[in-house]
Amino acid sequence: MKRLFDICVSFIVLMLFLPFGILISIAIVCESRGGVFYRQQRVGRNGIPFLLWKFRTMRVDADKSGKLTVGMRDPRITRVGYFIRKSKLDEFPQFINVLLGEMSIVGPRPEVQEYVDLYTPDQRAVLSVKPGITDYASLEYFKENELLGQSDNPRDTYIHEIMPAKIELNKKYLANPTLGQDIKIMWLTFLKMVK
Repeated sequence: MKRLFDICVSFIVLMLFLPFGILISIAIVCESRGGVFYRQQRVGRNGIPFLLWKFRTMRVDADKSGKLTVGMRDPRITRVGYFIRKSKLDEFPQFINVLLGEMSIVGPRPEVQEYVDLYTPDQRAVLSVKPGITDYASLEYFKENELLGQSDNPRDTYIHEIMPAKIELNKKYLANPTLGQDIKIMWLTFLKMVK
C-alpha cells in the first residue's frame, strides 16, 4: 500500500512541478557552469548505497571541501542555489528516487556513508526502512544549515548533537510507520515550506 501511495503521489508531484523545474533548470545553467542536477551517494535501506537526486545549488566540485553545508551564506552556494535551498525546492528531484524504488516520500533522511559509519548498532535501526524525502527530523531541523553556520565546529556539532537527535526522531517514526502518519508528516512539511 505504501509503495503504491508513493508512486501515485510522486508521479502527480513531478507532473505538477515540471514547469517550475524547467524554470529552475534554466536559472541554474544561466548562473554557473555544470549540470542542472547534483547526485550524491547516500546509504539506503539495509545499508545499500544509491545516488540521491537534487537540483545543483553549489558550484561544481564544491563537495570536495566538505559534505556539510555551513549556513545559508556558505560561499560555495550560488545565488540561485540560495533561493532554491531556502525554499527547499532542491529536494524535488528526489521524487525520481521514489519512483525508482530507492526512497519513500516519508522515512528517515538518507545519510552519507561517512556518518553512517559512526552509527551505533542501536542507531542502525533507521536503515531497516527505505529512506525518505521528509520525516520528523526534517521538520524539527528545517533550518539545520543555519544551526551549523552558528557553530564553531559544524562537523562536531552535527555528529554529537544534531545527528543523534535526528535518529531519535526517526525512531519515533519507526515505532508507528502507518500511512496516516505519512500523510500527517507530508502535510506538516508542506506547511513548513509555505511558511
